[in-house]
Amino acid sequence: MNIHEYQAKALLTKYGVTVPRGGVAYTADEAKTVAEGLGGPVWVVKAQIHAGGRGKGGGVKVVKSLDAVAETAQAMIGMQLVTHQTGPEGKEVKRVYIEEGCDIARELYLGAIIDRAKDCVTFMASTEGGMDIEEVAEKTPEKILMVSVDPATGVMPFHARKIAFGLGLEGKQVGAAVKFIVALYKAIVDTDASLVEINPLVVTGGGDVIALDAKMNFDDNALYRHKDIADLRDPDEEDPAEREAAQYDLNYIKLDGNIGCMVNGAGLAMATMDIIQLNGGTPANFLDVGGGATREKVTEAFKIILKDENVEGILVNIFGGIMRCDVIAEGVVAAAKEVALSVPLVVRLEGTNVDLGKKILAESGLPILSADDLGDAAEKIVKAVKEAA
Repeated sequence: MNIHEYQAKALLTKYGVTVPRGGVAYTADEAKTVAEGLGGPVWVVKAQIHAGGRGKGGGVKVVKSLDAVAETAQAMIGMQLVTHQTGPEGKEVKRVYIEEGCDIARELYLGAIIDRAKDCVTFMASTEGGMDIEEVAEKTPEKILMVSVDPATGVMPFHARKIAFGLGLEGKQVGAAVKFIVALYKAIVDTDASLVEINPLVVTGGGDVIALDAKMNFDDNALYRHKDIADLRDPDEEDPAEREAAQYDLNYIKLDGNIGCMVNGAGLAMATMDIIQLNGGTPANFLDVGGGATREKVTEAFKIILKDENVEGILVNIFGGIMRCDVIAEGVVAAAKEVALSVPLVVRLEGTNVDLGKKILAESGLPILSADDLGDAAEKIVKAVKEAA
């Protein structure tokens, strides 16, 4: 789960991470009121959407009067902000963050992720603040410092000093950075964050170290432990289909291909997408119906897949362990009839009640292609889609 910048900064502040003062506003008048409370003479108006590159897209403006704060907020709120992460359709700005100006001496980068390969939190730091870390990694990888933290000890002062010295900090800046990094680590661990990105991390003219921007992602599987964080979810920033899928306890992620997938189990879903690609097709989604799906759940899954206008065929791949193949078959038939299915459909069933499931499909009267195994299924759906094109 992602949250907005102003929400991330509010969370990080609780752990002692230094951020500029600011406040959120939903109207131009609110923006002006926030700016008055902060005091001048310089403010920054920031569009709040779940995407990077806001500055390049016109979503971050420095202004020098209260009237300019109101005018800029008025122009931003309601605009479709297009960045390299939103796609050409952009995202509607529904709120802005008004922040006090900052005396920036240097811009740095600091991020921390859950490193799955090392089973720990790994910090990433670079002197190239304000740039996309992917671009830095591609062009000048030597400028990225990686520091992994053993969970048995947690972050230690020497970890923080290594990062501070790697960033070229000196004097009181080192002490400020150590305090900042220790606080950031505690925030990550306590909130079950999967990623925290401070870009830029700035050193002020007075030697302070401040998070000028902040991005946080959280592990959805841990949100049951953090109701306060779960309440920060902004449904307007999520894909409508993914939001609808969550209501039915379906794991759905939209992709760029044209072959819809409905599978039970994350590993099997990944293998299904891989073998579609191997046979010359491209998956349109990841959709895991889980191990205990009902007929109704399967029907809703089908509807969600077909709402994607790019879908030109569907592959259903079910291994019935906990899941019964006859339940899947009933859901597939019901959904196909309800939505008046008009694209090729290939179904591969194996496991509990597989013969009954295949019988239900065969007697449905629908043009459903049955597959013997996963390779056969992928080959048939790719061929069917190409022939229908």
